[in-house]
Amino acid sequence: MKRVAQVIRVRPEMLDEYRALHRDVPQPVLDQLRRCHIANYSIHLLGDRLFSYFEYHGEDLAADLARMSADEATQAWWKLTAPCQQPVREAAPGEWWATMEQVFLME
Repeated sequence: MKRVAQVIRVRPEMLDEYRALHRDVPQPVLDQLRRCHIANYSIHLLGDRLFSYFEYHGEDLAADLARMSADEATQAWWKLTAPCQQPVREAAPGEWWATMEQVFLME
């Protein structure tokens, strides 16, 4: 299992919209996340930063993320959520959600 933590900025003027969207995530989007071996997915907010965490239980994260990106329901969902977001300055070129480095884990 691989733990993944990511961060992105939420546009302050879109915060209410972002919260409203996540009160009712479409079931096909949730189903696709599960098919891509993603579990325990959560998003947290602090100021204008969104922090996401999920556990990946597959063998090839890049391939599963590509499969998710090709999913029509997921693409439609991202068209709704993307205007609410803005990459953080620490994001690599072309990176939307910036992946965070794990520096500690208590098991």
